[in-house]
Amino acid sequence: MTGTTGRLTLADVLRGHARARPDGLAVADDAADVQLSWRAFDRRVNQAANALRENGVQAGDRVLWLGQNSFRLQELLLACAKVGAWFCPANWRQRSDELAFVIDDLNPSVVVWQREEVGDAVLAGRANAQRGEVARWLCHDDGEYEAFVATGTDDDPHGDAADTEPLLLIYTAAFDGHPNAAMLPHRALVGQGLLMAPWQGIDDTYVFLNSGPLFHIGTFMPNLSTFVMGGTNVFVPRSDGDALCRTISTYRCTGGFVVGPMVDAIAEAFRPDTHDLSSFRGKRGNATFDALVGSDTSPWGRRAGGYGQTEAMGMVTFNLLARDGIGTHGRPSPLVQLRVEDEHGNEVEAGEVGEIAVRGSTVMCGYWDRAELNAHRSRDGWHHTNDLGRFEADGTFTFVGPKSRMLKSGAENIYPAEVEGCLRRHPAVADVAVIGVPDDVWVQAVKAIVVPRADVTVDAEEVIAWCRERIASYKKPRSVEFVDSLPRLGFAVDYDALDERFGGGGYPGGSTRSV
Repeated sequence: MTGTTGRLTLADVLRGHARARPDGLAVADDAADVQLSWRAFDRRVNQAANALRENGVQAGDRVLWLGQNSFRLQELLLACAKVGAWFCPANWRQRSDELAFVIDDLNPSVVVWQREEVGDAVLAGRANAQRGEVARWLCHDDGEYEAFVATGTDDDPHGDAADTEPLLLIYTAAFDGHPNAAMLPHRALVGQGLLMAPWQGIDDTYVFLNSGPLFHIGTFMPNLSTFVMGGTNVFVPRSDGDALCRTISTYRCTGGFVVGPMVDAIAEAFRPDTHDLSSFRGKRGNATFDALVGSDTSPWGRRAGGYGQTEAMGMVTFNLLARDGIGTHGRPSPLVQLRVEDEHGNEVEAGEVGEIAVRGSTVMCGYWDRAELNAHRSRDGWHHTNDLGRFEADGTFTFVGPKSRMLKSGAENIYPAEVEGCLRRHPAVADVAVIGVPDDVWVQAVKAIVVPRADVTVDAEEVIAWCRERIASYKKPRSVEFVDSLPRLGFAVDYDALDERFGGGGYPGGSTRSV
């Protein structure tokens, strides 16, 4: 405990709610048959924190979550806050070898995992990891985790670190073929939550449906806004339509992370004699769904979006700060400074494209165990985003696109370098490039452009199966084209030419990746 009067950690926020609104509903989770008031939730968090401490977890140790959404995920985040440990919810959709990488890279003291639906991949990842037997493993959905928590006393351990220290670790940005864990401090989580809450109409009456994956910062942002304002977080482990309809109806959810196929599933599962979705704010473009829910008239609802990345707690600029501006991505958050630099680190003039650099209270502390990368990305006291942008003449901002290419499929970021690296290991592939093509459901679909070796035969199904077996299924190509050679600009592949020839488009930041 730091003893400084200016500190405000995420654990402090929980303590405040337990004092100020003890009987308010903090969390609900029908899959776990749990509804906890703020007072009861604080006591549960204390038990989990003390159980961690009694099992040797100290400040700076990592606790890894390998499972779907659950109130226990939020509980562990807060328990880590109370002992100074760091919490990482990893993408449970990954293949076993990808999970093994995370286990080895993070070297956690405790792993909490889920048996139902994801257990086979998790256990295979554990078997493949060199450090798989080092950590204490606890299954959260078979009673083992509950027995573990019951061993802890419910007195507050008061082991918080400074609010500038990391708490939440989110793996992101597989630009070099492997992801890196962005270390987000308490002040980023609290600050971004407080900033965005009034813009999203979130107060202590708000009920947030945690239906999107909490290994994504996109779900964590409204989750934390709801948390810091004293609202209710409701958790569902998976996004099937009936569960979503039932949960919205039961808890009168005000908002939630529902997109694309999730909206379609809700519309299909809705039963007028059973479900009432009228409390939910936010139409999504599905006529059936939109007729059942209300409009989101908050500033965010009227003008959502902006530019951001996980390393800066999600949002860096906001469209709602530039209602009539020239730029496509608003103006910077009041919690950060943003500038655009040339290749020598000099700030460029308005209208010129350069790398986006940012600093401020919502920016990460760096990547876990990446000293060389951190030195490069945080040079001169600014976090260098690896993204391109420009300020317009009126001071508004436009995000141009990643310096390294990125695709977007549903809620998932896909980095072509990772997919290309996988495909290059196929014995029949001589050369390869990956592009994104527009998709009505998923925004983009992955297309591989393959140059086969002259002495072997390979077809599209084999190429797709190769990726399915080695990387997460959502990253695999949906289609494959075979060519004699790839177009190049010098040594670099001419991706714009490939886009033009094979229908590429729909990239984040614009229809093409061109500057």
